[in-house]
Amino acid sequence: MDGQKTSDYDFALPPELIAQEPLAERTASRLMVLRRDAETIEHRLFTDLVELIPPGDLLVLNTSRVLRARLLGTRPGGGRGGGRAEVLLLKPRDGDVWEAMVSPGGKLRPGRIVEIAPDFSVEILEITNRRTRLVRLRTPPTLPVDEAVERYGHVPLPPYITRPDIAADAERYQTVFARERGSVAAPTAGLHFSEALLDDLARRGVGRANVVLHVGAGTFRPVEADDPAEHVMHEESYVVGADTVRAVEDTRRRGQSVWAVGTTSLRTLESAARDGTLRAETGETRLFIRPPHGFRVVDRLITNFHLPRSTLLMLVAAFAGYDLTMRAYAEAVRERYRFFSYGDAMVIL
Repeated sequence: MDGQKTSDYDFALPPELIAQEPLAERTASRLMVLRRDAETIEHRLFTDLVELIPPGDLLVLNTSRVLRARLLGTRPGGGRGGGRAEVLLLKPRDGDVWEAMVSPGGKLRPGRIVEIAPDFSVEILEITNRRTRLVRLRTPPTLPVDEAVERYGHVPLPPYITRPDIAADAERYQTVFARERGSVAAPTAGLHFSEALLDDLARRGVGRANVVLHVGAGTFRPVEADDPAEHVMHEESYVVGADTVRAVEDTRRRGQSVWAVGTTSLRTLESAARDGTLRAETGETRLFIRPPHGFRVVDRLITNFHLPRSTLLMLVAAFAGYDLTMRAYAEAVRERYRFFSYGDAMVIL
């Protein structure tokens, strides 16, 4: 059966198809439509979702907000003016202590300091068993840590976006429905939605429910083992509220469909329905969805185009079928779709 090895998820992607900038309008992206029953591929526009989502169906959105998690600073004594250093905040641990990735790793050992601004520095505390760091964010009493991160931090654009972040990224690498701070990467399928498009869907009778999954930097890590079963997923925090459980149950009771906006919303719902029953809960998930997988909650998926050999591409193949997924990706390359975070979208029906 194809799709059982990591190498099955390789594909050739011309570098110029990796979107480096967002489009002028959020909703201006193209939309590839995959129909699983007929195994067909159509080319539409993202705004066509208004026609594709029936009244009474339910959209589930991930309302996690991206942190300005990339801290750029200097190492005192690292040369004239200090050597450059970077700290990428991953998740809070306790008070002003965070887990982080650092660069250069060999220079940033416990006890070292990275100066971000005159009133903001990072102290390296210890090296974890997965080679990340525990760090303490140091600010004066008059400057709360969260405020310092927002003031001095940079938008953590993905590694395949090769330019520095600019002011516009603070808005565009964030969904219009983002609320709870905690992600170091955007739930990118949601970037295509504007307030006006969400209002149009609501007027048509499309329901809406929210979940939270704080996206970690591991989302960009390729699967290196050729047997995907050997890949260790990074854990991510999620929340499913009682209102969302009721909305899903009501939608199901009426015989209508649940649409996940993005792989993060899908993984959240499936994580909270391990035994087939969706429950309101807060937890951590390492759920790795790949073929074959039986989906318990989600009927339709809106997503972007993902990296080769990635867990996200494997998730899409589990949902749409391996052959249809890889055929769609080959067609996306031929048709010059824009790939990855600021790229075009796909919907799987």
